[in-house]
Amino acid sequence: MRLVLLGPPGAGKGTQARALQRILRVPQIASGDLLRAAVRDQTTLGQEAKAYMDRGALVPDHLVLGMIEERLRQPDARDGFILDGFPRTVAQAEELEKILSRGNGKLDKVVVITVADEEIIKRISGRRTCRSCGAMYHVIYEPPRAAEVCDRCGGELYQREDDAERTVRERLRVYESATRPLLDYYGRKGIVAAINGIGRPEEIERRILTELGVK
Repeated sequence: MRLVLLGPPGAGKGTQARALQRILRVPQIASGDLLRAAVRDQTTLGQEAKAYMDRGALVPDHLVLGMIEERLRQPDARDGFILDGFPRTVAQAEELEKILSRGNGKLDKVVVITVADEEIIKRISGRRTCRSCGAMYHVIYEPPRAAEVCDRCGGELYQREDDAERTVRERLRVYESATRPLLDYYGRKGIVAAINGIGRPEEIERRILTELGVK
């Protein structure tokens, strides 16, 4: 099974990708993970990418796609894969289609986990992190025993800038503007499956598997 898994930040893509990887026995492939690994391992593509990253520039599509193509050539991806959060644009989707035509066939499904903006904001903006040990909490779903104090070490809890409501709203705006044309592109191919992302992880997992025809 060849899948693309999309969804806004905080929708639970990572959780579902890991579950699907185990159930479908195909690798989860995230472009960010590939990029970090290529830089760490000092591959040719990684060294090129690092040059952009060191000066604060975006890594060009051709480098990211090169890493994706290298990964898809590996034996464990021959019979399927889960692309986690990639492609992000129509241009990337068109290049991915060319890559797949050279060896991996074509996509079976584009699974989109849908969650209302206000729910996403509640999920992300409620996160708190310990300044001392890095432990994570949530003011609603997993609060500390004492407000703003870490249960583990007694350190101060704070809200990361990335988790602030204004930042989350901007991330959602960017996601919507970038992803809408992508969904239209795949929608015309008839392979988009929209999955309600509200509920326990195992409930969402079951919805995805039902859509994929997996029992």
